[in-house]
Amino acid sequence: MKHLLGIEGLGRADIESLLGRAEAHLHGGPDASHLLRGKVVANLFFEDSTRTRTSFEMAAHALGAEVLNWTTAGSSVSKGETLLDTVRNIEATGPVALVIRHRSSGAPHLAARHVRCAVINAGDGTHEHPSQALLDAFTLRRRWGGLDGRTVLIIGDILHSRVARSNLHCLKALGARVVLCGPPTLLPSGLESLGAEVTWRLDDVLPQADAVMCLRVQSERQSESFFPSSREFSRLFGLNAARAERLKPGALVLHPGPMNRGVEIAPSVADGPHSVILEQVAHGVAVRRAILEEVCR
Repeated sequence: MKHLLGIEGLGRADIESLLGRAEAHLHGGPDASHLLRGKVVANLFFEDSTRTRTSFEMAAHALGAEVLNWTTAGSSVSKGETLLDTVRNIEATGPVALVIRHRSSGAPHLAARHVRCAVINAGDGTHEHPSQALLDAFTLRRRWGGLDGRTVLIIGDILHSRVARSNLHCLKALGARVVLCGPPTLLPSGLESLGAEVTWRLDDVLPQADAVMCLRVQSERQSESFFPSSREFSRLFGLNAARAERLKPGALVLHPGPMNRGVEIAPSVADGPHSVILEQVAHGVAVRRAILEEVCR
C-alpha cells in the first residue's frame, strides 16, 4: 500500500490486516521504535485538528520518526502559494510520508500524483477520512470480536461528513449493516447504491442499533440553512438521555469529535455508560501507527 487515500476500494483483507497490525501495537507487540528511525513524517494540516494531528504525531514518534507539524498559519499559503507548490516544497526536504488534511475534496489524491513519498489522507473536504473509519471499526471490533451482522446507526450531518462516507465503506466491508439517519436536507442521494439504508425516522431505527455514531453538525461547510435551528435539530435527531434509555443493553455510542454537546449528543450520553468516545481517541494512535508502518515500509 503506497498511499492511504480512502477506504473506498480497499478489500476486507486490507482493512483487517491494518486492524490486526493496530491490535499488535496496542498490546505492545514487537518493538517498532526503530522502524522509522532517522526519517521524517510531515503533518500538513490546511484545516484545524486536535485528535487526528496529535495521534499521527504520537504514532510517528512511537515508530522512531521525527515529525514536522506544518499549518497554514505563518506559511506561504497566505501569500498565494498553491497546494502543489506547498506539497512539492515540503517533499523536497525529504519526508518519508505526507499526512494531509485539506478543505478541498481530492486534495491528497492530487498530491499523491505529484510526489514520490507516501501520502495519507487525514480528511479531505466532504470526501473521506480513512484513518477515522479504521479506528472506529477497530473500537467496535475490540468490543464485539467482529462486525458481521451488527447494525451501526450513523446520525446527523451525512451530507457534509467525510467520516460517514469512510465509515460506510469500512463497516460494510467488515460485514455490518449501516443505517444513515438525518434531516432529509442532509441526506444526499445515492447512498443506497453504496449499500446503506437511509431514514429520517430516528426513533424507529434507534432500538435496532448495536452502535450509534453521532456526527457533528458542520456549520463551517454549510452555505445555507439545512434545518430551522440547532434546538430543532437536537429535538429531532439529538441522542439525549431519553433516547439513550431506548438503546439495546450493551449498545455502544461513538462520536468522531469535536462534539457539540447538547446538540447532536447530550453530555450525560457522551460521558455515560454506553460511550466509547475516549476509547476511539486512545485507539487512534495504534491505528495510525499501523497505517504509517504499512505505507512507509
